[in-house]
Amino acid sequence: MDSCVCASLAARDYDVYALHFSYGQRTEARELRSAEEVARIVGVRELLPLRIDLFRRIGGSALTDTSIAVPVAGDEASIGHEIPVTYVPFRNAHFLSAAVSWAEVLGAKTVFIGAVEQDSSGYPDCRPAYYEAFNRLIETGTKEGDIRIVTPLIELRKSEIVRLGVELGAPFHVSWSCYSGETVACGVCESCILRLRAFRDAGATDPIPYAIA
Repeated sequence: MDSCVCASLAARDYDVYALHFSYGQRTEARELRSAEEVARIVGVRELLPLRIDLFRRIGGSALTDTSIAVPVAGDEASIGHEIPVTYVPFRNAHFLSAAVSWAEVLGAKTVFIGAVEQDSSGYPDCRPAYYEAFNRLIETGTKEGDIRIVTPLIELRKSEIVRLGVELGAPFHVSWSCYSGETVACGVCESCILRLRAFRDAGATDPIPYAIA
């Protein structure tokens, strides 16, 4: 959902080249279909699908390790207080590194990522300080040092992201957030709970199908 809105926002002001990562996540095929549809609808110039095998091989996350179950979310108020088992170790650093590498080739200067800190699952690689540090790394580790990562959603609440998406005409109907379901969203994982709450608080209807909602 967040990436869908971020892509719509970027496409409003920029020529967009988008990346999708298949990294061994349970809903890998479903997420790729969503990325392709979002890219088509918002007018992305090119979608580059990349495959990363390391997360599946090292495990340690319920998203990539089949020996770890995707948990049913507890009380909504408790979400975000502890780093959940769905955290993929240092994942966004790998995503950003690939994006910056491609940006150097394209001559692009801005990298968008739909990271969110407010009322989210509490992943450490979704905090503003993380992206500030990464921008310093880019300054010293790239040819020109002038590529910048921007996080336009990071301080918004999920309901505000839904409202922004509605305003932008973001294609929520082809987006996907569920950690485990590929035909219908489970409705009980943290990602589904946060998404459903966001649409409810925004006074909007979530257009994707749920097994439990």
